Amino acid sequence: MKVEVDPMICEANGVCTGLAPEVFELDDDDELRVLLPEPPLALADRIRHAVRSCPKAALTLSE
Repeated sequence: MKVEVDPMICEANGVCTGLAPEVFELDDDDELRVLLPEPPLALADRIRHAVRSCPKAALTLSE
């Protein structure tokens, strides 16, 4: 599993950080950082939910 963010699309709404804070973080410049680009499978459901919930569809997940 690999998760990525498209910085050109992301508006830093922070939905993903609320759903999976151990994977996503907004930095001091309000840019989204993926803390765990290849997260453990134990987080898979939360990450899928975060990806589906992104209001700008800026996250991609490959499994």
